[in-house]
Amino acid sequence: MTAARTRIPLVNLRAQNAPLEAELDAAAVRVLRSGRYILGEEVAAFEREMSAYARVAHAVGVSSGSDALVAILAACGIGSGDEVITTPLSFFATVEAIIRVGATPIFADVDAATLNLDPAAAQARIGSRTKAILVVHLFGRMVDTAPIAGAIAGAGLRVIEDAAQAIGALRSDGRGPGSLGTAAALSFFPTKNLGAMGDAGMVLTDDEDVAGRVRAIRVHGARAPHTHEAIGGNFRLDELQAALLRVKLPSLPAWTARRREIAGLYRQAWADTPLGLPPPDAGCVWNQFVIRVPGGRRDALAARLASCGIDTAIYYPTPLHLQPALAGLGGRPGLLPRAEAACGEVLAVPANAELTGDEVARVCDEVRSFFLT
Repeated sequence: MTAARTRIPLVNLRAQNAPLEAELDAAAVRVLRSGRYILGEEVAAFEREMSAYARVAHAVGVSSGSDALVAILAACGIGSGDEVITTPLSFFATVEAIIRVGATPIFADVDAATLNLDPAAAQARIGSRTKAILVVHLFGRMVDTAPIAGAIAGAGLRVIEDAAQAIGALRSDGRGPGSLGTAAALSFFPTKNLGAMGDAGMVLTDDEDVAGRVRAIRVHGARAPHTHEAIGGNFRLDELQAALLRVKLPSLPAWTARRREIAGLYRQAWADTPLGLPPPDAGCVWNQFVIRVPGGRRDALAARLASCGIDTAIYYPTPLHLQPALAGLGGRPGLLPRAEAACGEVLAVPANAELTGDEVARVCDEVRSFFLT
């Protein structure tokens, strides 16, 4: 097979893990021989290391990013009768977490450039039953929460961060997930920038009380054995995933730097095309590099790239307010026009840190040739 026909995947976990294989094997064997497989020293050590990496006071390991969101909402006392404002442009787990605690999601439109929740639109949806604004740092780009924080100051509302795609991201003032609101949820799903070998997640927070509540919620609401102070769940992080993530964490800064380099090359290569390019952002970690293809040509470009062996994906084809499972909330076409327009144009192209220079050049050339030849 010639190099020109080699498939370029969105994610290449084999290439990522290969240089770490001996360390990963050793970590797995260490856990197997320890006899302790749930919430042991590996989890405790990973929590300490993530707390230092993220520069937050508390990091609490949980079973997934989805459960991290549920645990944060529950720790904040959000439930039946409450409303949580959030974005319509995210993975379903964002809104699902709100519903799982019994609250009602209220959608606000996105910013047309960043595709993150529009702070002004979010403020306009605040009502008497609003208890929190759940922002999503979409594709690894931090939401500017400063306008939101100013709007809710003194109102007793929470800002909660879905940072599932944004580990290591920074705002322009140097602050990252977990430091902008009450708490942030991380996902270590294998395709994330720091991925486990299964499901895993984490809650980041500077709030000691929230951290304590999350630690109890992850073990069925118990702070001590057989004493259950709240309704929680089985949201525990296992030792094996923690040990494997500890091996990978030191490589994350280099992987992030490579993603940022690739994003810069794409922006430069496609500056003179009709594509809508994501705005520059030095703090973005580019979990996905998502372009907007105008003129109804998104599917044609995806097909062209597929024929060249280049993988793409659509994040996300349907906004949350139009999902069938949420029909009872009254969503309808035209309600959130910016999010709806984006869903018809967005396309993610490979931006993983394992891409070679030749592969990046090939993606650049194939996309340019679609528009310019």
